[in-house]
This record gives sequence, C-alpha cells and structure tokens, in this order.
Amino acid sequence: QKVKDSMRVLLPVLLNKSHDSYDKIRAILLYIFSTNGTTQENLDKLIQNVQIESDSDMIRNWKYLDVPVISSFVPQQHKYPRRDRSAEETFQLSRWTPIIKDVMEDAIENKLDSKDWPYCSRCPPTWNGSGAV
Repeated sequence: QKVKDSMRVLLPVLLNKSHDSYDKIRAILLYIFSTNGTTQENLDKLIQNVQIESDSDMIRNWKYLDVPVISSFVPQQHKYPRRDRSAEETFQLSRWTPIIKDVMEDAIENKLDSKDWPYCSRCPPTWNGSGAV
C-alpha cells in the first residue's frame, strides 16, 4: 500500500530515542527518495529535531549521485514535446504511445534537438534525407 502521509509515519521513528542515529538517517533518506526530494527548510528541521547535525553530510552528499535531495517543487513537464496522434489508427487496447516512438521518428527525420541529443542530432555529411541510416 502506498503511504499517504509519510511524514506522519516518519516522525515517531525519528523521535524515538531507542533508534540509532544511522537508522534515523536511513529513515530520512527513504523519505527523501519516496518524495523525490524535500525542501531545504524541511530537511533542516528534520536534522535539527533528530539531532544528527554532525552526520547531516551523509544525507546532503546524495546530491553528488544525482539524487534530488532538495527539490524545487516545480511541476515536471515532459522535456520532449509529444506529437498529436489523434488521427492515427489504433487498436482498441493500445491507446498509449510511448515517448520513445516520438524520439525515434524524430531521429529518423533528423529533427532532434542538439542540446538534448548531442550524439544523435548531427547526421554525417552524406545524409540525403532518404530515411534511417
């Protein structure tokens, strides 16, 4: 089952004196992983209330592994614009088209953005537009 209010479940564990500080750090990391990051204020409050200031680098250093420890709460939009496929013929049970289909079609047509696709966007100079090479 998905936990609806993870902070309500987490606080009793963090405030329990019988748990080791490493277990509390693990619990905070699980919270951060499950919520895809937290605010700086929330993280600071958790570290102060649990009294693990000396070990807080164990949590903050996850950003070097590209884990979003601090999130900006900006709604994530698809980086890749979707094509309109409403006119395409589909089967009754296949209503969803994966993004990779759009990417592959743009790669074939040489329309990929060079910022997002630096290794795929430039075709060789012998490109004649005849399709996939």
